[in-house]
Amino acid sequence: MSLDIAKAWNAEIISGDSMQVYRGMDIGTAKIAPEEREGIPHHLIDICDPEEPYSAADFQAGAARAIGEIAARGKLPFIVGGTGLYVESVCYGYQFADNGSDEAFRLAQEQYALEYGADALHERLAEVDPQAAERLHPNDRRRVIRALEVHHLTGQTFSGQQAGQKKESPYELCLIGLTMDRAELYRRIEQRVDLMMEMGLVEEVERLLARQLPPNAVAMQGLGYKEIAEYLHGNCTLEAAVERLKRDTRRFAKRQLSWFRHMKDIHWIDMGENFHNNLLSIHGIIAGKFQVDLEYNSNQSF
Repeated sequence: MSLDIAKAWNAEIISGDSMQVYRGMDIGTAKIAPEEREGIPHHLIDICDPEEPYSAADFQAGAARAIGEIAARGKLPFIVGGTGLYVESVCYGYQFADNGSDEAFRLAQEQYALEYGADALHERLAEVDPQAAERLHPNDRRRVIRALEVHHLTGQTFSGQQAGQKKESPYELCLIGLTMDRAELYRRIEQRVDLMMEMGLVEEVERLLARQLPPNAVAMQGLGYKEIAEYLHGNCTLEAAVERLKRDTRRFAKRQLSWFRHMKDIHWIDMGENFHNNLLSIHGIIAGKFQVDLEYNSNQSF
């Protein structure tokens, strides 16, 4: 769908996914292969190595730069993907507060997570900042720890700081969200995990582990990588790792939907209906937003 939209509106795509920035992490991130991009330029994919940290602030800066370059070429910048904080930070020009850091506190939380598990660490966050806990997956250990650290350093909640952001956009936005029946969504999630396993997800994680990445590397906290790493470390069976991955992905999808439901001005499209009709509806939304004639922008029939 994103490719059809990009071709119709002379757009270039910016990946809004926090894990697709990493080279060598293709299967677990469902990264679109170069040969599948149908000539549409894609940005913020394969821009750093798994050893490197990459933050929402890094994404915001990179996306803003890409948006400027795309617009200068007379094309439409089109963010596709789903890491809520990353996308929202660009849409509304978030100011990332410099609350400082406490390395000893951060290491203590890392150790706690290693000893008692990601869920136990996540419960700590739920006690002091339930709103942040609702929006962050337990596997997103780096952001869970950062939310705890913000509370530790400032006495304020991370969610409170986010709520205080001005929701004024520096751009003229057209926001479109895709949704579908929950049971069908979960079926497709499980189907996708099975396909990832067939494509060689275990071997991809093996290659990453062979690089001797530090245990707290951001890249290894991504869905699929943490679960399969647990299997490769001998902490569970492959079957258990796959079932956990399916469960965690279902939970992530629920959190992702919750995050975007809080964003204003999103036009929601139910993907359970006819694909062709949905595409027509989306084109109508874009045309109405920018007050232009679709036929003028498109050289193909819909």
